Amino acid sequence: MRQRLLLVPLLTEIEWVIRPQLEEWAQVATFDLPAVGEEPRVEPLDRRAVVERALLEVDRRGWDSYVVVCDGSALPTGVRVAHARPDAVEAMALGHARLVNRLDGECPTLNREVMEAFGQLSESNYADFVRYGLTQITHGSIGDELAARMVDRVPIDLGRAVWSMNLRDSEPFEHLIRELDVPLLLAMHEGCLASTEEGFKEAAAAFPNARTVSAPEAPSVSTEFALALRDFCGEVRRSAGAAAKQR
Repeated sequence: MRQRLLLVPLLTEIEWVIRPQLEEWAQVATFDLPAVGEEPRVEPLDRRAVVERALLEVDRRGWDSYVVVCDGSALPTGVRVAHARPDAVEAMALGHARLVNRLDGECPTLNREVMEAFGQLSESNYADFVRYGLTQITHGSIGDELAARMVDRVPIDLGRAVWSMNLRDSEPFEHLIRELDVPLLLAMHEGCLASTEEGFKEAAAAFPNARTVSAPEAPSVSTEFALALRDFCGEVRRSAGAAAKQR
């Protein structure tokens, strides 16, 4: 059976530019948030609603095991998707890896000036925020074509609400990762304006057995990350097979 990957987006499935590369060797599921694309609107649109939408996707496919993959601002949601059904999760891959959204202190995981500046831009001119702001935040990883598709696909009020929800969420999620106790792939986006290198190092130190990868692009669009994910999933499968033979 081919590996199953659940890609958790921030807003829409089209964020996962590497999906075709992943589909060469895995079954891939992802989704749009409620009210995005053809999805019906849900009230309230909070993190629980997004988690439920993710679980609906795996239920539709009849999956009882899979690897959860998330990136950037979708990280807190992706970890909670995995935590909702721990017995089904074989492993997790975390792009822009960090343990909390922390804007201050000795080890901020996010750049306050950048995040707040683009938060203000999302309120004043959402189209420019997607076209130019997200391009700069992701160090050019989101290009003009993808940005234009996102503007067309995502309602402005929803985009603003989800950005604000993630910016203001300072609840740590390290304990959720520990409770899952599954193999981890931690990815760093080199030169990212929003996520800090210190935040990645903190995550890697907290989980020293995790596999790590560094890429010049955001993981959701990075060929390097796609290749690392393929190798990581292969290792997970081989380890699980060896453990089963020993039992």
